[in-house]
Amino acid sequence: MAGRPLVWALTLTAATAVGSAELKPTTNAAFEKYVRLTEQRMDAELAQASFLWIDRLNGQARSDAMARLKRGQLVIERLRTRDGATELDAPDGMIHHWVGVVFLPGVKVDAAVSLLQDYDRHAGIYAPNVAASKTLEKRGDRYRVFLRFYMKKVIAVTMNTEHEAAFTRPAPDRAWSRIHSTRISEVADAGTPQERELPPGRDQGFMWRLNTYWRFLERDGGTYVQCESLTLSRDIPFGLGWLIGPFVTSVPKDSLTFTLEKTRAALVGPAA
Repeated sequence: MAGRPLVWALTLTAATAVGSAELKPTTNAAFEKYVRLTEQRMDAELAQASFLWIDRLNGQARSDAMARLKRGQLVIERLRTRDGATELDAPDGMIHHWVGVVFLPGVKVDAAVSLLQDYDRHAGIYAPNVAASKTLEKRGDRYRVFLRFYMKKVIAVTMNTEHEAAFTRPAPDRAWSRIHSTRISEVADAGTPQERELPPGRDQGFMWRLNTYWRFLERDGGTYVQCESLTLSRDIPFGLGWLIGPFVTSVPKDSLTFTLEKTRAALVGPAA
């Protein structure tokens, strides 16, 4: 017990030191280039017969993925967009790129899309990661929404975010959407009378940008739901990897996994 106050003190001191990150124009520009090239690849895919990521896997890899999905499991993998043969990096930042798929037996594509569009209920469906949610504007299949995220991995972070979402229905059996963050502000002292928003891009840098890309395909007696996420965060400062490393590196994957699991639970029930 004697050492615990010291650990807490070190954690608080380190967390304070982390709070000096700044989203630089060069970092943001690198992310924008990454997004542009990624969306170019997506545009090409949407025009092809292989609508889902798993359908472009080869041989045994696809068979294994399909078997896992039919057992109620997720299939998730890290991706990397390149400019030709060149790796794309963000100076003073990190780009996190993941794709995940879940199968919803007995669910129609309309039901899956409706759940994702019901932003006013997201705080209930995706709790505790989504602490508050609200549709700010709706124009046909275009939405402007507010989401308050709560994430914890060694340390806890709360963020107020706004997003623009556009849904497309090219055929009765499928749909896709692109959701771009337009404002992300970390909340200091969340849940206390001293709660306040930090200036966007001038915070601890755990999430500066977030884009998610959804695809829905009805077949095999259910609906496949795929989500591809792009997150921009700060890099890991020297000496603080033990504190923020787990948050920065694992939260994007964990959040995607959580979101897909909650989507399945809301429409089908918990996996066996």
